[in-house]
Amino acid sequence: MKKAGISIIILGLILTIFTAFKFFTKEKVVDIGKVEITRNKPHSISWSPLIGIAVMGIGGIMLLVPSKN
Repeated sequence: MKKAGISIIILGLILTIFTAFKFFTKEKVVDIGKVEITRNKPHSISWSPLIGIAVMGIGGIMLLVPSKN
């Protein structure tokens, strides 16, 4: 349980520091016979740093709760 709690705290820290994720997809612009023109279309996903703080809180709770061994 402690390893999972520590992993979740690290995930929450990463979510707090990096609040956006950007990726690109190829989009076909022109297709005339053998000629094909494409472009990279950017997409971004962003979230609030409060989500990372909440995830770190859940990980902290997991560390404090005793495991049933």
